[in-house]
Amino acid sequence: MTAQIRSQMIDLLARHGVNPRKDLGQHFLADPNITRKIVSVAGVGPGDRVVEVGPGTGTLTAALAASGATVVCYEVDSALAPVLEEVVGALPNVEVRIEDATRVDFAEALDGNGWVMVANLPYNVGTPLVLDLLRHVPAIVRMVVMVQLEVARRLASPPGHKDYGIPSVVVGVHGSARVAFKVPPQVFIPAPNVESAVVIVERTRSPRGAERAIQLAGAAFGQRRKMLRRSLSGVIEDPVAVLEAAGIDPTARAEQLPPDAYLRIAEAESG
Repeated sequence: MTAQIRSQMIDLLARHGVNPRKDLGQHFLADPNITRKIVSVAGVGPGDRVVEVGPGTGTLTAALAASGATVVCYEVDSALAPVLEEVVGALPNVEVRIEDATRVDFAEALDGNGWVMVANLPYNVGTPLVLDLLRHVPAIVRMVVMVQLEVARRLASPPGHKDYGIPSVVVGVHGSARVAFKVPPQVFIPAPNVESAVVIVERTRSPRGAERAIQLAGAAFGQRRKMLRRSLSGVIEDPVAVLEAAGIDPTARAEQLPPDAYLRIAEAESG
């Protein structure tokens, strides 16, 4: 079963007495075409190593495994363990870990480099997980993840856009993001109340001063209506001098600065 159709998924869940849990943000993907499209845009195959968070009923897991990639998946809901055993338990290139991914130290858990995350992320963990992995787990070089459409837009937003904020800065400091395609609610069980999208996040660097740049962006966006000379006054001793040294207008506001500008501020601050 490499891509479950809706009737198969409903039967699978019923036989194991499992219902999607709202508290875990579970919306199981029940469209084989979307499943295959995710694997296609992920571009994984033999020799690739994939980490998946929230495998649910294993439909995406099985499709990823069919590409020839090695798949390690993390599922927080122990009730889904027998479901996953039935669907992917016999596949030699799949390892299922019944663990809460938000509590996993992926820098320790993932052996080596060059990992790709491919996942239909639970809605309640999508943004913080993606940002945390970008900041702290360089072993993951690419993420192809399904999230709420508004989250995807924030991750991929350019400066000056209404969706531009801290998620956009974190992505831009470490790489780039683009929305690959939108996904309608009716392809899920149960259907969410919002549209979803698959976003591709590519890590291109982990620059010196990245964490300080993100802290500075946090302070600036925390008072986004103020000019930078005011919004950064609580975190930089002489913000005007530092901003001018970085080649940035002190009267600019948070949403006007591209991620590189926050890196320049961090560099200017450190001398």
